[in-house]
Amino acid sequence: MTAIKPMFPRRHSPLGLEVRYERSFLLDLQRLEPVAFRTIKQFVLEDFTQIAQLQDLTGFHQIGCSGIYFRFTCDRYFIALEVTGQLVKFLRVVAIPQI
Repeated sequence: MTAIKPMFPRRHSPLGLEVRYERSFLLDLQRLEPVAFRTIKQFVLEDFTQIAQLQDLTGFHQIGCSGIYFRFTCDRYFIALEVTGQLVKFLRVVAIPQI
């Protein structure tokens, strides 16, 4: 397996949150079709850093009862986050299942 190039540097949002990207998220992102890749990358690198609060994300919901895992939707994809204090980690990006 080839090494993943660091396409996403650590970033800080106006909320003072430090944003990081898990390897699983980067692998998921690389597997997306080109249009989806550009859409998600645009959101993660630019649009996400401009939000006022996490609850403003479309479809923002807590996952389970731990209180640190959340998901939201972007285009036709779920994006999973881990939020601990001022640190936000992008964990996964997966297509929303068709019903």
